[in-house]
Amino acid sequence: MARTKLYTGIYVALFVIATMQVGIEQIGLLEESYVLALALITAFSVIKAVIVAGYFQHLVWEPRSLTYVMMLGFVGFLALTVAASYSIQ
Repeated sequence: MARTKLYTGIYVALFVIATMQVGIEQIGLLEESYVLALALITAFSVIKAVIVAGYFQHLVWEPRSLTYVMMLGFVGFLALTVAASYSIQ
């Protein structure tokens, strides 16, 4: 049986975080402080990604070793992204 209350709470949390991301743009924070707005939106995106990976991809209920493998892939993705951003300049 699906955990209806849990998934409803996760949906509400994701909806609120997405609304906050849109709100950052709507209040004009991007024009005032681009770096702050970018940092906030990135932080919110990471939080949403962790929630989705943890609950909708069932990593919360998997052995920790599988979670570490997923995190290793994420760190590799970040390293490649940073390397690519330096090569563009």
